[in-house]
Amino acid sequence: MLIGYGRVNRDDQDLSLQRDALAAAGCDKVYEDQMSRAKSERPGLARALEVLRAGDTFVVWRLDRASRSIRDLIELSQRLRDAEVGLRSLQEPIDTSTSAGELFFHMMAVLAQLERRLVQVLPGRPHFGCRLG
Repeated sequence: MLIGYGRVNRDDQDLSLQRDALAAAGCDKVYEDQMSRAKSERPGLARALEVLRAGDTFVVWRLDRASRSIRDLIELSQRLRDAEVGLRSLQEPIDTSTSAGELFFHMMAVLAQLERRLVQVLPGRPHFGCRLG
């Protein structure tokens, strides 16, 4: 069974793009949250994780929709692996049921964390540890 999860950061953002993509991917059920990833309580994610069973796949539109940080993402991945549940991202070609997919997952998790940090440091501008201009 494919279980989908979508999340947006604010109430004024729209989940329809993620909903449509998860439906097109064949998700049997989709759970959602409309809140900042900085918040630790995400009831939609909690419900999605409760219904997953061995052999299922947890599907997200992008990795950053499922977690608040790289540590959180790796913990989620380990929790899914322990439960014999796959992890699939629609925007990044990730499927953790393969060794190559597992490697790519960890690489993308690091890049997602970098992107988040860059946005926090200088919203709207790239930041690479040096002054620009």
